[in-house]
Amino acid sequence: MERPAWAPRSIDISVPSVSRIYDFYLGGSHNFEVDREAARRAMEHLPGLPRIMQANRAFTRRAVRFAAAEGITQFLDIGSGIPTFGGVHEVARQAAPGARVVYVDHDPVAVAHSEEVLKGDEDTAGVVAADLLKPREILVSPQVERLIDLNRPVALLLVAILHFVEDVDDPYAAVAELTEALAPGSLLVLTHASYEGIPVPPEQASGAVDVYKAIRNPLIMRSREEIARFFEGYDMVEPGLVPMPRWRPEASPEDEDPYAFSGFAGVGRTA
Repeated sequence: MERPAWAPRSIDISVPSVSRIYDFYLGGSHNFEVDREAARRAMEHLPGLPRIMQANRAFTRRAVRFAAAEGITQFLDIGSGIPTFGGVHEVARQAAPGARVVYVDHDPVAVAHSEEVLKGDEDTAGVVAADLLKPREILVSPQVERLIDLNRPVALLLVAILHFVEDVDDPYAAVAELTEALAPGSLLVLTHASYEGIPVPPEQASGAVDVYKAIRNPLIMRSREEIARFFEGYDMVEPGLVPMPRWRPEASPEDEDPYAFSGFAGVGRTA
């Protein structure tokens, strides 16, 4: 298998990666055949997976614009993946020129590509190679210390990441630790997969879940109630925790593909 120039030497390109599979669903070019193969296997069970990812991306853009309209100019995007066109830094700057963004991911390809995309932008954007489960490492990283003032409101993005963290690793504790570091008036922007809203029977959807399990990236489908627990300590922004197309839509949600309603999205504000 030929290694493209953008792929760091340190990565094993024979092993699928969640962020590269996501990139494939979004029509990106930073993925390998092994990622495309896993994506196609998952799509045999859930053919609408690309629509789910597009709904995630569209919600993120709306939430970033909302944050900017609320006067927030600092964005911490954890589990950011591979920035495709219309990434957080681009959307944030259109809405709030001078906005600062730090991307965090543990996938070396996502980190390397983010660094490439942000070349020349180091004054207002940075990338951290770190794990959501080690919040302290993220918060004291040179990039966060340089670009993010934790004494002022921050938009913390946890988009399509928490469903890759098993209960045994206590994702609730990681989110609580990050929340503790945020100034009053900060926002938590979150999406999470769930069997609720998927337009096929759970037995069929679980086939796609099994594909992720097989590539050692278990996909944890939580209920709306379990997802709502991540917002403990936050006041929910209207309309609350809802299917992605129903969060402050810019077009009629009725025109959306049924798959776009898979899982939940919400924004909370720290008191």
